[in-house]
Amino acid sequence: MYRTIICGIGMGSRQTANRLLRRAAALLNDGGTIIVIHVVENIPDRHLTDIPEEFERAAIIDAEQKLASCCKELGVPARIEVRIGVAASLLVSVAAERAADLILLSSHVPDITDYVFSSIVEKVVRHAECSVLIDRRPRHGHEGSLRAADDAALL
Repeated sequence: MYRTIICGIGMGSRQTANRLLRRAAALLNDGGTIIVIHVVENIPDRHLTDIPEEFERAAIIDAEQKLASCCKELGVPARIEVRIGVAASLLVSVAAERAADLILLSSHVPDITDYVFSSIVEKVVRHAECSVLIDRRPRHGHEGSLRAADDAALL
């Protein structure tokens, strides 16, 4: 089906990450590549805040470890890239860099910020040069055998 899939995974529930990874693996051609992207949002003017300089580095290491654990647990071979920047822009640019033919993302329940600033998913759909598949969160109780604890555990 797809040769190169960009799988954008945020710091949501582990259940969502697992669902995205399973879907990416199911859609991948033999010999294809899954690239799992997580973006640590850039904090402008960090020096004006109380956030330590090591925050970004620690966030990168933490995300890499958690994503590697998910992939290993599910048996999904994937390249993991954690970058700092603006999520929507990076997802689109990585897809272009890698000549991806699919970007796989998960939606969330919209809130007021989505209506004011638009969501990451909306921006990716608008600007991506490849297909975008949006995984909707299943209604409560429709996820089958996944453990309830997975839903509560943050990635």
